[in-house]
Amino acid sequence: MSAPNKPQPTAPLLAQDYSIPLPPAITIDDAETLPPKCEPCKTDILSLFAKARSENRPLYIAAPMVRYSRLPFRLLVQRHFDVHLTYTPMMIAREFRNSNHARIADFSTCEIDGPVIAQFGAPNATDLVDATGFVKDYVAGIGLNCGCPIKEQNQEGIGAVLMQRIEVVESMLQAVREKFGRTVVLDVKIRIHADLDRTVDFAKRVAAAGADIITVHARLPKQRNSVPPNLEAIRRVREAVPREVYVVANGDCFLQVDTIKIVQATGVDGVMAARGLLQNPALFAGYERTPWKAVELLWSYAMEYGSPFRNIQYLIVEMTQGLLTKQERADLRLLKHYQQMEEWLDERFILKRRGEVGFAQLEFDGYRR
Repeated sequence: MSAPNKPQPTAPLLAQDYSIPLPPAITIDDAETLPPKCEPCKTDILSLFAKARSENRPLYIAAPMVRYSRLPFRLLVQRHFDVHLTYTPMMIAREFRNSNHARIADFSTCEIDGPVIAQFGAPNATDLVDATGFVKDYVAGIGLNCGCPIKEQNQEGIGAVLMQRIEVVESMLQAVREKFGRTVVLDVKIRIHADLDRTVDFAKRVAAAGADIITVHARLPKQRNSVPPNLEAIRRVREAVPREVYVVANGDCFLQVDTIKIVQATGVDGVMAARGLLQNPALFAGYERTPWKAVELLWSYAMEYGSPFRNIQYLIVEMTQGLLTKQERADLRLLKHYQQMEEWLDERFILKRRGEVGFAQLEFDGYRR
């Protein structure tokens, strides 16, 4: 894969400048920084699904989350808390294809990242094929978003509006298959229709067009998350599509026990969590709330690989619902940059850094000064 528009070297960041992302992670436009071999990137996720099915268990999956499922969070949940597969945030395929800045801002990886699916929002086959060509060698799969309800994206032909445009979805999947054959694993994330027969037909046509994985967020495009997911819809999709196409359930997974209920009700091959993992990245590892060591690990990955401050701030605020008081979390939201947050945390808590004795060891006791 070529690396067009290689960014020019910039001056090194000053150690005390915590207001901007710290050391940049590997990006696809900087070939010299790419690992010569990234085993997680090349993981055969279809084999992971097959093995899990043979062992009568689901895969645990972290959902694509706008802004938040970036590299530091992916490393946290996958390397330490039993998540088997992660996604990038949804990236706009056209911008990814056309803009060096968008590629640097939207996607980064490292030697221990993955397996990860790069998810794109695309309105047509050309955009999806071109974006796939940039990133396919550095991920384990490509995802097409047919579920995003954001009005502005839908007006551009991206996201949930595609649930009404099955022919467009078919053309995109067929074009990727024609260009790349079976070298690319294809995932399609959908929502449901009020008429579940339409959802079943949609899923069958998506499978026939070349999807390897169908992820079902079992709510209507305009339904709020307060509405329980329709597990019957997921069950019907699982029963309708061929067994070689893996089906994943998305919606209302907040505790590990929820996975049992979801699998029993639907027969799916994987369970995906979004809000549940934001609040507790360790939920699939059996924790009922975030252990303190998850905060230290996320901070360490953010310092090592870089992430916009507001992303890490939001994640720590969400993760600490069971660790900090309501006032402490409110204070965290007022901080403006990394240096302030580091000082705030160090004043109140024992925040171990990588290499220090006891790093990432504490769970629920002993982290306060």
